[in-house]
Amino acid sequence: MTDTVIVVPDDFPAVFEGSAAHERAQGLCVVRVCGERGADDSSELARRIGSATVAVNIRAYSHFTDAVFAACPNLRMVSIWGVGTDNIDLESAARRGIAVCNTPGANAIAVAEHAIALMLAVARKIRQIDSAMRKGEWPREMLGQLHGKTLGLFGTGNIGAHAAKLARAFGMTVLEWSARRNSLAERDDILQQADFVSLHVRLTPQTRGFIGAREFAFMKPGAIVINTGRGALIDRDALHEALAKQHIGGAGLDVFHDEPLKADDPILGFANTVLSPHNAGQTPEVRRDGLLLTIENVERFLAGVPQNVVGPNT
Repeated sequence: MTDTVIVVPDDFPAVFEGSAAHERAQGLCVVRVCGERGADDSSELARRIGSATVAVNIRAYSHFTDAVFAACPNLRMVSIWGVGTDNIDLESAARRGIAVCNTPGANAIAVAEHAIALMLAVARKIRQIDSAMRKGEWPREMLGQLHGKTLGLFGTGNIGAHAAKLARAFGMTVLEWSARRNSLAERDDILQQADFVSLHVRLTPQTRGFIGAREFAFMKPGAIVINTGRGALIDRDALHEALAKQHIGGAGLDVFHDEPLKADDPILGFANTVLSPHNAGQTPEVRRDGLLLTIENVERFLAGVPQNVVGPNT
């Protein structure tokens, strides 16, 4: 391990440096931490990785492309803080013998709670009511409730499974869809029945645009859409049209096509939305446990017993 170098090329905003995970990593070998934005540029990301053996990926804006891997011939592992791998060329990594590991389950409870919070916030019009009251008004809105409603839950991994558990505790009927188990016809049937639609599937070429104009047309008028997965799971133009025409009752979004949101992004103009800045999993517990698991993955890889390995077909 003496020749091993771990680099964290994208610790911006900083979460890793000075953490318990950072201290644990320093007990393994030399650790370099880059705390500036800019790792979204492939050449800059490759420069930061340099001759390192292991890269710890903190932010999804860092794209580990084939060009990056080609420029870093000593790289043997990418350890991801989080679950998503849409910023990693998994086929290139596998072809070059680079292990990719993630931290499944570390943020499941926090993200599931956030999904439920967005359902409540949209259904109960918290944003609109709060804004009106701060202007001196006393709004008497008709509000929605979760009890007795049907949740169409797409994605049954750690986050989806916990969201289902919480939803049932609210008295909801939960219809679950898994990419590995259900057909597209079953997806359409769930969309037709659901009062709430919550997305927890991974972003892959097959799930990009998972909800588009066709799927919105299947939904009940007034249905509420929740997305804590990835922005590109929903066709952006189709979402804007569904909101503008009030075919759906609203949307609660933690993820977007462009992050951070641009000041002129159309989604900011819709009153029937509740937005959060891709921080559903930002709790002290998630940060601590997820970062430690990220380094545990490195430890086990260096010891020859890798865990949480993600491949192009997983």
